[in-house]
Amino acid sequence: MYSPQSLHRWGITHSESMERLAYSQALRDPMAMERANLLNMAKLSIKGLIESALSFGRTLDSDYPPLQQFFVVMEHCLKHGLKVKKSFLGFNKSLWGPLELVEKLCPEAAEISASVRDLPGLKTPLGRARAWLRLALMQKRLADYLRLLITRKDLLSDFYENSALMLEEEGAVIVGLLVGLNVIDANLCVKGEDLDSQVGVIDFSMYLKNDIDDYRSEERNSQIASILDQKNYVEELNRQLNSTVHGLQGRVDSLEKSNSKLVEELAIAKNNIIKLQEENQQLRSENSLILLKTQQHLELTQGDVSVERDTYKQSRQGLDEMYNEVRRQLKEECQLRQDVENELVVQVSMKQEMELAMKLLEKDIHEKQDTLIGLRQQLDEVKAINVEMYQKMQSSDEEMKKKNDVISRLEEKTNQITATMKQLEQRLQEAERHRTSAEEGTRRFKLDFANKADSLQRQIEHREKQLQQLEMDLKIEREWRQTLQNDLHRERDSVAQLSTEALQINGLKKEFHRLQDENVQLKTICEDQEKALEELGSKLSESKLKIEDIKEANKALQGGQVWLKDKEATHCKLCEKEFSISRRKHHCRNCGEIFCNSCSDNELPLPASPKPVRVCDTCHALLLQRCSSNPT
Repeated sequence: MYSPQSLHRWGITHSESMERLAYSQALRDPMAMERANLLNMAKLSIKGLIESALSFGRTLDSDYPPLQQFFVVMEHCLKHGLKVKKSFLGFNKSLWGPLELVEKLCPEAAEISASVRDLPGLKTPLGRARAWLRLALMQKRLADYLRLLITRKDLLSDFYENSALMLEEEGAVIVGLLVGLNVIDANLCVKGEDLDSQVGVIDFSMYLKNDIDDYRSEERNSQIASILDQKNYVEELNRQLNSTVHGLQGRVDSLEKSNSKLVEELAIAKNNIIKLQEENQQLRSENSLILLKTQQHLELTQGDVSVERDTYKQSRQGLDEMYNEVRRQLKEECQLRQDVENELVVQVSMKQEMELAMKLLEKDIHEKQDTLIGLRQQLDEVKAINVEMYQKMQSSDEEMKKKNDVISRLEEKTNQITATMKQLEQRLQEAERHRTSAEEGTRRFKLDFANKADSLQRQIEHREKQLQQLEMDLKIEREWRQTLQNDLHRERDSVAQLSTEALQINGLKKEFHRLQDENVQLKTICEDQEKALEELGSKLSESKLKIEDIKEANKALQGGQVWLKDKEATHCKLCEKEFSISRRKHHCRNCGEIFCNSCSDNELPLPASPKPVRVCDTCHALLLQRCSSNPT
């Protein structure tokens, strides 16, 4: 075996070597040769279909020749290595069996399979397989369905031989090529087409190209690249628009939730107002009834007085005592009337005080809710500021680390440059020493050996050449020294710039510490406000309990509870057991309902009666809970 490096030296690429190996294996195995031929035909048909579709137009119909040839090639690829199944009518070799498995692997393919089964013109399994391929291409899911199919080789082994194309690597390559067909839009009429009797013959003349076709294919490739770029751009815009739409949808949902909460609160408040108005009307009606009763009683007493006066005029004897008694009764009735009027005035004043207290409590509740909302908003803003400052601090620390690393690297570079400059200076000094020694040698040769001019002339020329060479070296070293000095100045400027940036980072750190202090102060303020809110909440609960106590006291004063009659109750309201001679009826003095002895065996003092009276289990638990929450 040859290594990849040796093949590259001989000008043979990896793909060519693989093709040669595949060709050599194909010569040994005819099934491998068939797979390679089908793979090449699939490549040509898919490439030709994409190029012709992009030049002709993306929407294709069933009469388009490259599309028909593509379906023929796919049919040959799917038929390769298909097992022959025996039946009563003979041997059967159909594509519909493996394609029908896609419905089990992917639920989305169930719609295609159902529509294929419902087509009236299809009678053979081959026709159903051809219709399935056309529908999957129109749905742009052909590559996805076949990829799911080739991954389940345990299921495909029931339909294909071991060396079939769908069970080898060529099948995966063809599925990868089918992804490119998602660019094409196909509009195929499957219902009226005769798919059972079609003959699948590959037309090779469509894939034989000349130089003009190559030039056109290059133009088409450029067009395909531009169209694919536009498609990617449009998809990216679509993703961004989808993200913005999701964000706006989330905001709309949150606003709808808040709106629904506000509507519910408003409905609750309206119901409370309606209940209070109904209670006010009941109080007014009860007051009018009391006035009518008192007037009727006064009229009756006045009639009695007139009758007594007539009897007194008719018979004055023995009626003085009766007259005194009637007069005394009249005074008592007047006193009773005065007491009733005083009670009525007291009830009206209590009602006004209750209305004022309700209004003040509602105002306090609304103000406290507004303060709660404001404090929550301030807390959210403080949290957002803390998060931003924490992120800024992390980014500034990272930038500081990077700049410190850059400064250390620049310092190392400056040290290296100074060392090289010292070496160059030493070399320059040595060159000057050589020059001075050469000049002294020439002088000595001129003075001492004047007779030997020819030899000296040669030596002088040689020395002059050496001198010129040394001067050239000196010039090069001076230029190198100048460039090093320029680099040193640049590094110093960058070091100065980094130092200024480090100062700025220090300023940012100070600002961050200041903001941390402000954050701590805001947290303390927020904690104080939360404590104040907790106190306000406790006061609100106390005020609500007081309101409920006032309402109950008012009901007790007015006799507001409905006293259920004995005839109306046949079963206990709690245990729903029927009353009998052994199970007697008992009224709850709080709610007025009728219970048995076991469900009303409790005694508690009520606002209307300071002595302990009988109450039911539910009223007993409610009153105990109220007393425990408000011990005063």
